[in-house]
Amino acid sequence: MIVAITSTGNSSDSFIDPRFGRCSFFVFYNTETKESVFQPNPFKDNDEGVGVAVVDWISAFSCSKIISGQFGMKIKPLLDENRIQLILVNDPELTIRQIINLLSQ
Repeated sequence: MIVAITSTGNSSDSFIDPRFGRCSFFVFYNTETKESVFQPNPFKDNDEGVGVAVVDWISAFSCSKIISGQFGMKIKPLLDENRIQLILVNDPELTIRQIINLLSQ
């Protein structure tokens, strides 16, 4: 299963980014291979339609879940359409490494 995690940077020591559409990076974590791939968010500086563009982009990675601190109101129906579960994390002090460790339990 592929899990997308919003990240403030491109390392495991970076923190979860509370913003979904405008996060700096996405981490694509494969729960089977334990591999993490950091990708810069190509839409974070767009003027509008960011959330929709990000959902379309993430869908291409065959993600099953997305972990972030916040999601806009329009995002949940889009994720439901794409059968992607959203997971809200309200602790901005969690690092990507800590989130991945929780996923591995």
